[in-house]
Amino acid sequence: SLLQLVYPYDFRLTEKEKTNICYLSFPDSYSGGLGDTQFSFRLRQSGGQRTAHYEDDGEYNREAPLTLQRESAHYFGYVYFRQVKDSSMKRGYFQKSLVLVSRLPYVNLFQSLLQLIAPEYFDKLEPCLEAVCNEIDQWPPPVPGQTLNLPVMGVVIQVRIPSRVDKPGSSPVKQFNQENLLPAPLVLPSIHELDLFRCFQPVLIHIQMLWELMLLGEPVVVMAPSPTVSSEMVLALTSCLAPLRYCCDYRPYFTIHDSEFKEYTTRTQAPPNIVVGVTNPFFIKTLQHWPHILRVGELRMSGDLPKQVKVKKLAKLKTLDTKPGIYTSYKTFLHKDKTLIKRLLKGIQRKRPSEVQSALLRRHLLELTQSFIIPLEHYIASLMPLQRAITPWKNPPQIRPFRQEDFMKTLEHAGPQLTCVLKGDWLGLYRRFFKSPNFDGWYRQRHKEMTQKLEALHLEAICEANIVAWMKDKSEVEIVDLVLKLREKLVRARCQHLPVKEETLQRVGLYIETIIGSLPEDLQAVLHHH
Repeated sequence: SLLQLVYPYDFRLTEKEKTNICYLSFPDSYSGGLGDTQFSFRLRQSGGQRTAHYEDDGEYNREAPLTLQRESAHYFGYVYFRQVKDSSMKRGYFQKSLVLVSRLPYVNLFQSLLQLIAPEYFDKLEPCLEAVCNEIDQWPPPVPGQTLNLPVMGVVIQVRIPSRVDKPGSSPVKQFNQENLLPAPLVLPSIHELDLFRCFQPVLIHIQMLWELMLLGEPVVVMAPSPTVSSEMVLALTSCLAPLRYCCDYRPYFTIHDSEFKEYTTRTQAPPNIVVGVTNPFFIKTLQHWPHILRVGELRMSGDLPKQVKVKKLAKLKTLDTKPGIYTSYKTFLHKDKTLIKRLLKGIQRKRPSEVQSALLRRHLLELTQSFIIPLEHYIASLMPLQRAITPWKNPPQIRPFRQEDFMKTLEHAGPQLTCVLKGDWLGLYRRFFKSPNFDGWYRQRHKEMTQKLEALHLEAICEANIVAWMKDKSEVEIVDLVLKLREKLVRARCQHLPVKEETLQRVGLYIETIIGSLPEDLQAVLHHH
């Protein structure tokens, strides 16, 4: 496979990235199927940070949901692959892929875009890409909470960029300003949400187990017949914790040529915390020491509940023609939710559209995640110092440490049983969760937000204080010290975009000026120079 063309020309990729992208852009196990397919991959960036393009990362990432932040160390690749008969080629058919590379996980937007561009591109080649790139260059940047109209090739794609303040589980706002757009826009109901019902078809009765495996950041292999099925299943799995962020690594499609192949298949250490999607039967051998292997067949939408895979012992994973199933010895902490399956079955009998079934599934997963997370949120909020302990002239008190045993004690009165009917070993699930990268990621994020909140409250307290009274009995050294500290706080507030009102920052700025003004002139000059 060859990289024929990179557009825009100034987009720099390292040799390692180019090689990886080449291999990830084609199915790596022969499929007789001719025609067009689409799939996605995720690629580790190599060769240091190159962030020149994304000055606005900070602002976007602060307002976007955690699950849709721009990645700093990975690229997503969105692939449109075509295989057609061609007698002039040595193999008898021609294969080409058009790949869109982005740091944003907008799978629906980018795959819809490829559906428009790729067929034209295979026809008209480079001039077509040049025209498209010129149009895309004019697109506004993604601003969370905004609805964007994105013109390309005579079509206007309309999407809403989700925001962190959206209520989880609320359906996207129904159609926005149509503003007599002509032609009528192609409206994407979601920029990133997959059809979960379709993706999870063969494993609906095991949703509970899969949710637990994701929550705990367990190593999972998805073995699928095609990159399309593998990438959709991996993306569906990693999305099922929303609004909790899945903090482990994941590779929607992975080949034996990948530069991380050795790292993931080595037997000298435990498998990494990662969900990896593969199609090459060779992986059955190289990954059979992994604790959880999900083998799925082609996804077929049929009128009744598709054949559900069975949970099987890992020892059964011997042959290359391994049957579909979940190969694991994992025992779930929580009992199965029979009502969900009943509701989905009823939906199938009543021929409900797939998006209705998906919404049911998504709501079920959301409620499950929230039942699990709310007690943690309550407990961590209780570690915040009391507001009255925050005084202007002392550093704010520390956030108290997170003690797992203290948290466990709160579960008797305020555990998940308040919001969730599922019975089972919730305590065991929390204990195991504390060891996972997802707990670590959640805790760091919360701790950072709380630290910023404390800092903001401290600035407010300084604003309310009577600075002149404080200065009465202070020495010059103490006053200069205060000026430097306040300045540092202001700089930090602006750099970190702390949740502080602009007027508060301006008042602190005025305070600094007032204090400097009260000092002898030689000191004033030094501080102003500072």
